[in-house]
Amino acid sequence: MKTVRIYTSPLCGYSCAAKRLLAGKGVPFAEIDVLGDPEARRAMTMRAGGRRTVPQVFVGDRHVGGYDDLSALERAGRLDLLLEAT
Repeated sequence: MKTVRIYTSPLCGYSCAAKRLLAGKGVPFAEIDVLGDPEARRAMTMRAGGRRTVPQVFVGDRHVGGYDDLSALERAGRLDLLLEAT
């Protein structure tokens, strides 16, 4: 399974929803809290092509997007394929 990284903020309901979706599928992930960490937020923004909102989800080197993008992949049955792709 590819490494999953998620940039979050504890104050964001969408961040909580994204973590809940991944945890519910048993997907381990590394969480990077950007609240109060300007360097982490800058790194997230650069990796996410300028997107500044949280969450921002990455599977391996691929930028998935935010919670809406993640849940759309799940609904379409494509999230598992992305996680398992080599």
